[in-house]
Amino acid sequence: MVDENENIILIDEDGTEHEFVLIDVLEVDGEEYAILEPLNVDEEETEAIILKIGKDENGEDVLYDIEDDDEWEKVADKWQEMIESDEDEDEE
Repeated sequence: MVDENENIILIDEDGTEHEFVLIDVLEVDGEEYAILEPLNVDEEETEAIILKIGKDENGEDVLYDIEDDDEWEKVADKWQEMIESDEDEDEE
C-alpha cells in the first residue's frame, strides 16, 4: 500500500522523470485512487493528478491512468467534495 506524503517518481513517455508527493488515497466503488501533487514546479498553483492504484503480477502497487471518463469524473467529484469539506471545517 502506498503511504500518504510519500514521494513518487513517475516516468513519462519521453523517459523524463517527474517527482510527486502522494497527498491522499481515495476509495471509490471498491477501487483505490492516488491523488498526487507535482513537486519542483515553478508555477504558483499546481493541479493534482489522479491515478488508479492496481497490482502488478508480483502483487506490487502500480499506478495507472484512468481511461474511463465516467470513472474519472466519479473520483474527481469525490476529491472535490473532500476539498470542500476540509475548507468548511477550516472556516469553522
